[in-house]
Amino acid sequence: MLFSRGKEKDRRIRRVLIVEDEPIVAFNHETLLLDAGYEVTGTVDNAADALALIEAGNCDLVLADITISGEGDGLDVARAAGARGIAVLFAAGSCPIGGEAFAVGCLAKPFSAQMLKAAIEVVDRILAGKAPQRIPEGLSLYPASARDERA
Repeated sequence: MLFSRGKEKDRRIRRVLIVEDEPIVAFNHETLLLDAGYEVTGTVDNAADALALIEAGNCDLVLADITISGEGDGLDVARAAGARGIAVLFAAGSCPIGGEAFAVGCLAKPFSAQMLKAAIEVVDRILAGKAPQRIPEGLSLYPASARDERA
Protein backbone atom coordinates (compact mmCIF):
# COMPACT_ATOMS: atom_id res chain seq x y z
CA MET A 1 0.00 0.00 0.00
CA LEU A 2 1.34 3.42 -0.92
CA PHE A 3 -0.52 5.53 1.64
CA SER A 4 -2.11 5.26 5.05
CA ARG A 5 -5.86 4.77 5.03
CA GLY A 6 -6.44 6.22 8.51
CA LYS A 7 -8.37 9.29 7.38
CA GLU A 8 -10.71 7.58 4.89
CA LYS A 9 -13.81 7.93 7.06
CA ASP A 10 -13.35 11.73 7.25
CA ARG A 11 -13.21 12.16 3.47
CA ARG A 12 -15.83 13.96 1.44
CA ILE A 13 -14.28 12.50 -1.70
CA ARG A 14 -14.61 8.74 -1.75
CA ARG A 15 -15.57 7.94 -5.36
CA VAL A 16 -13.55 9.23 -8.30
CA LEU A 17 -14.22 9.19 -12.03
CA ILE A 18 -11.01 9.28 -14.11
CA VAL A 19 -11.22 10.86 -17.57
CA GLU A 20 -7.89 10.27 -19.32
CA ASP A 21 -7.12 9.11 -22.87
CA GLU A 22 -3.54 7.92 -22.29
CA PRO A 23 -3.91 4.28 -21.15
CA ILE A 24 -0.73 4.12 -19.05
CA VAL A 25 -1.52 7.40 -17.32
CA ALA A 26 -5.11 6.29 -16.67
CA PHE A 27 -3.88 2.97 -15.26
CA ASN A 28 -1.41 4.77 -12.99
CA HIS A 29 -4.11 7.14 -11.70
CA GLU A 30 -6.47 4.23 -11.09
CA THR A 31 -3.87 2.16 -9.25
CA LEU A 32 -2.82 5.10 -7.09
CA LEU A 33 -6.38 5.99 -6.14
CA LEU A 34 -7.33 2.41 -5.33
CA ASP A 35 -4.18 2.01 -3.20
CA ALA A 36 -5.07 5.26 -1.40
CA GLY A 37 -8.50 3.88 -0.50
CA TYR A 38 -10.65 5.65 -3.08
CA GLU A 39 -13.30 3.89 -5.13
CA VAL A 40 -12.75 4.42 -8.86
CA THR A 41 -16.25 4.53 -10.35
CA GLY A 42 -14.93 4.55 -13.90
CA THR A 43 -11.90 5.15 -16.06
CA VAL A 44 -12.89 6.49 -19.46
CA ASP A 45 -11.11 8.11 -22.37
CA ASN A 46 -13.90 10.16 -23.97
CA ALA A 47 -16.54 12.73 -23.12
CA ALA A 48 -19.54 10.58 -24.08
CA ASP A 49 -18.66 7.83 -21.60
CA ALA A 50 -17.73 10.39 -18.93
CA LEU A 51 -21.05 12.22 -19.39
CA ALA A 52 -22.98 8.98 -18.99
CA LEU A 53 -21.20 8.20 -15.73
CA ILE A 54 -21.65 11.76 -14.47
CA GLU A 55 -25.36 11.51 -15.27
CA ALA A 56 -25.50 8.37 -13.10
CA GLY A 57 -24.24 10.57 -10.27
CA ASN A 58 -22.06 8.00 -8.58
CA CYS A 59 -18.87 10.04 -8.08
CA ASP A 60 -17.65 12.76 -5.74
CA LEU A 61 -14.81 13.97 -7.93
CA VAL A 62 -14.01 13.95 -11.62
CA LEU A 63 -10.28 13.85 -12.36
CA ALA A 64 -10.18 15.06 -15.95
CA ASP A 65 -7.60 15.63 -18.62
CA ILE A 66 -8.49 18.35 -21.13
CA THR A 67 -7.63 16.64 -24.41
CA ILE A 68 -9.47 13.33 -24.60
CA SER A 69 -10.62 10.93 -27.31
CA GLY A 70 -13.67 11.47 -29.49
CA GLU A 71 -15.88 14.51 -29.64
CA GLY A 72 -15.81 16.93 -26.74
CA ASP A 73 -13.08 17.63 -24.24
CA GLY A 74 -12.40 17.87 -20.54
CA LEU A 75 -14.12 21.25 -20.34
CA ASP A 76 -17.36 19.65 -21.58
CA VAL A 77 -16.97 16.96 -18.93
CA ALA A 78 -16.27 19.57 -16.24
CA ARG A 79 -19.28 21.63 -17.29
CA ALA A 80 -21.58 18.60 -16.93
CA ALA A 81 -20.06 17.59 -13.59
CA GLY A 82 -20.36 21.12 -12.26
CA ALA A 83 -24.01 21.27 -13.28
CA ARG A 84 -24.60 18.21 -11.07
CA GLY A 85 -22.59 19.61 -8.17
CA ILE A 86 -19.70 17.19 -8.66
CA ALA A 87 -16.22 18.58 -7.98
CA VAL A 88 -13.68 18.59 -10.81
CA LEU A 89 -9.91 18.58 -10.69
CA PHE A 90 -8.18 18.95 -14.02
CA ALA A 91 -5.05 16.85 -14.50
CA ALA A 92 -3.57 18.28 -17.65
CA GLY A 93 -0.42 19.29 -19.48
CA SER A 94 -1.63 22.87 -19.38
CA CYS A 95 -4.44 24.28 -17.33
CA PRO A 96 -7.35 25.36 -19.51
CA ILE A 97 -8.45 28.92 -20.03
CA GLY A 98 -11.99 29.13 -18.71
CA GLY A 99 -11.60 26.03 -16.55
CA GLU A 100 -11.99 28.00 -13.35
CA ALA A 101 -15.71 28.29 -14.02
CA PHE A 102 -16.15 24.52 -13.68
CA ALA A 103 -13.32 23.11 -11.55
CA VAL A 104 -11.74 23.46 -8.14
CA GLY A 105 -8.29 23.51 -9.68
CA CYS A 106 -5.77 22.07 -12.07
CA LEU A 107 -2.80 19.80 -11.40
CA ALA A 108 -0.23 20.32 -14.14
CA LYS A 109 1.37 17.24 -15.72
CA PRO A 110 3.76 15.67 -15.17
CA PHE A 111 3.14 14.99 -11.49
CA SER A 112 4.05 12.28 -9.02
CA ALA A 113 1.69 9.93 -7.21
CA GLN A 114 2.26 11.88 -4.01
CA MET A 115 1.38 15.16 -5.75
CA LEU A 116 -1.88 13.70 -7.08
CA LYS A 117 -2.85 12.33 -3.69
CA ALA A 118 -2.01 15.64 -2.00
CA ALA A 119 -4.01 17.58 -4.63
CA ILE A 120 -7.10 15.42 -4.02
CA GLU A 121 -6.69 15.91 -0.28
CA VAL A 122 -6.61 19.70 -0.84
CA VAL A 123 -9.82 19.49 -2.89
CA ASP A 124 -11.37 17.39 -0.12
CA ARG A 125 -10.50 20.06 2.48
CA ILE A 126 -11.96 22.79 0.27
CA LEU A 127 -15.20 20.83 -0.15
CA ALA A 128 -15.33 20.48 3.65
CA GLY A 129 -15.05 24.26 3.98
CA LYS A 130 -11.51 24.08 5.38
CA ALA A 131 -8.44 25.95 4.22
CA PRO A 132 -5.77 23.77 2.57
CA GLN A 133 -2.81 23.11 4.84
CA ARG A 134 -0.28 22.99 2.02
CA ILE A 135 -0.69 23.37 -1.72
CA PRO A 136 1.35 20.76 -3.60
CA GLU A 137 3.68 21.83 -6.36
CA GLY A 138 1.90 22.05 -9.71
CA LEU A 139 -1.59 22.55 -8.24
CA SER A 140 -3.40 25.74 -9.22
CA LEU A 141 -6.57 26.40 -7.26
CA TYR A 142 -9.38 28.40 -8.79
CA PRO A 143 -11.37 30.93 -6.78
CA ALA A 144 -14.70 29.56 -5.56
CA SER A 145 -16.37 32.75 -6.75
CA ALA A 146 -15.62 31.80 -10.38
CA ARG A 147 -17.45 28.47 -9.93
CA ASP A 148 -20.32 30.11 -8.08
CA GLU A 149 -20.95 32.49 -10.97
CA ARG A 150 -21.23 29.81 -13.67
CA ALA A 151 -24.38 29.79 -15.70
